[in-house]
Amino acid sequence: MSRRFLKSTSVVSGMTLLSRVLGLARDIVFARLFGAGIVMDAFFVAFKIPNLLRRFFAEGAFSQAFVPVFAEYKSTRTQAELKELADRVSGTLGLALFVVTLIGVVAAPILIMIFAPGFLGRGEQYDLAAAMLRFTFPYILFISLTGLAGAMLNNFGKFAVPAFTPVLLNVVMISAAIWLEPLMPRPGLGLALGVFLAGLVQLFFQLPFLRGIGMLPRPRWGWRDSGVRKIGRLMLPAIFGSSVAQKNLLIDTLIASFLAAGSITWLYYADRMMEFPLGVFGVALATVILPGLSEQHAKKSRSDFSATLDWALRLVALIVVPAAVALLVLAAPILATLFFGGRFDAHDVAMSAYSLQAYSIGLLGFSLVKVLAPGYYSRQEMRTPVRIAVIALLVNIVLNLLFVYTMIESGFSAPHAGLALATALAAALNAILLYRGLRKAGVYRPGDGWFWLVVRVGVASAAMALVLWQLAGPASTWLELGLSARIGRLALCIVAGATAYFAVLAILGLRPRHLRGHAPGPDV
Repeated sequence: MSRRFLKSTSVVSGMTLLSRVLGLARDIVFARLFGAGIVMDAFFVAFKIPNLLRRFFAEGAFSQAFVPVFAEYKSTRTQAELKELADRVSGTLGLALFVVTLIGVVAAPILIMIFAPGFLGRGEQYDLAAAMLRFTFPYILFISLTGLAGAMLNNFGKFAVPAFTPVLLNVVMISAAIWLEPLMPRPGLGLALGVFLAGLVQLFFQLPFLRGIGMLPRPRWGWRDSGVRKIGRLMLPAIFGSSVAQKNLLIDTLIASFLAAGSITWLYYADRMMEFPLGVFGVALATVILPGLSEQHAKKSRSDFSATLDWALRLVALIVVPAAVALLVLAAPILATLFFGGRFDAHDVAMSAYSLQAYSIGLLGFSLVKVLAPGYYSRQEMRTPVRIAVIALLVNIVLNLLFVYTMIESGFSAPHAGLALATALAAALNAILLYRGLRKAGVYRPGDGWFWLVVRVGVASAAMALVLWQLAGPASTWLELGLSARIGRLALCIVAGATAYFAVLAILGLRPRHLRGHAPGPDV
C-alpha cells in the first residue's frame, strides 16, 4: 500500500517541483523588473482574490467534496452513471462560476476596497488594482474547471497531468512579464492579462487527457441530480473549512495594505518560499492520499485508512521538519540569492527575510493540515473541520492585531512579520485540533515507533541547523557577493545540511521500515 502511494506521491512531487522551480523563475523575473512597491502590491492583491477563490472551487472545498463522491460512484456505480455525474457537475459548476465571474469583473473596485482598504488613500494604486482585477478575476472560472478535470484524472490514477499543469501558468506569466507588459498602457496590466491567458491554457491542456479516460464532459445543468446535490451539501460547509491558510494570508494582505508600501510584496515573496516545500511535498501528498482514503472509507477498510494517514504523517515529520529549520536559518541567504538585484534591493531582502522566518515556524502546521484534512473530507465529514477552521481563523485575526500593534508600538521596523507569525501559529493550532478530532473519532490510531522517529528527526534537524548556521554566516555578507558566488554558497549550504541531516538519521538507526504505514500492533 505504502509503495503505491509513495510512487504516486513521487510523480506528483516531481511534477510539482518542476512547477515550483518555474514559479521561482517567475518570481525572480517579477522582482528584478518591478521590485517591491505600489505596482507589485496592486498586482498581488488583484491575483490573490481569484487565487483565494481557486482554493475554494478548484482544489479546496469543491475538490474535497467532489473527490469522495466521484470515488464512491467509481466504486459502486456503472461507467455511464459516472460519466453522467461528470457531465452534470461540469455544467452546474461552470454556469455558477460564469455568473460569479461576471459579478467579480463588474464589482472589481468594490472588491479591492474590501480586500485592500488601505489602497483607498492611494488613488493611483487603488485604480490600478481594480483594473488588474478585471483581467485576473476570470481566472477563477478557468482554473476551477481545470481543477475539476484534474480531480477526475487523479481518481483514475493519472496524477502526472494535473501536477504538470501549473507549469503552464508559470511559462505564460513569465512570457507576459517579458513580452506583453511593454505593450500595455499602464504598468502591471501585462501581468494581469498573463493570468487570464494562463487560465485558458491550463484548461485546454487537460481536455485531451480527459478524453483518453472517457471522461470528457458534455456540460449540462444538473442541480437536481442526486450526485450534484450531494456534492453541493458537502461543499457549502467546506467553503468555510478549507484553505484556512489562504484565508489567513488574505487577512494578512488586508492589514498589510495599511502598512508601508512594499509590505504586501515582502509577505508574498516569503510566502512563495514557504509554499515551495509545502507544494512540492505537502500538497502532493494530500493530493495522492485523498482518493485512496475515499476509496478505503467506501470499502469500510478502517485499518488501511488509519495506516494511510499514519504513513503520510511519518513522511511529513521526516521531510517538513528539516525544511522548516532550513528556511528559518537560511531565510536571508535564500532571498538574497534569488531576488536581490535590479529593483529588489537590500532593504527588500531584509524585510522579506523577517516574513520568511515567521512563516517557517508554521510550515509543519501548514503541512499537517494538508494531510489531516483529507481524513475528514474522505469520510464526507465536514462539520468538525469547519468548526476548527473558524477557531483558527478567529485566533489568527486576534494575533494579527496583537502582534502588529505591539511591533509598531515597540518601534520594530518590520511589523508585517507579525502577520506572518500569527498565520503560522494559527496553522499550528488548526493542525493540533484536526489531529485531536481524528483520534477522538477513532479513525486514526498512530502506529508503533513514533517516539523514536520524533527523537531521531529532532536530533538530526538540530545537527543540520548547526551546520547551516556555521556555513551561512552573517546575512550582510551575502549581499556583497556576486550572483554566481551566492548560488554556489547556497548550494553548498543545502548539500552540506542535507548530508548532515540524513547522516545523523542513519547513525541513529532510522530505516525505511520505520516509515511504513501500519495499524497499531507488532512492529514491522
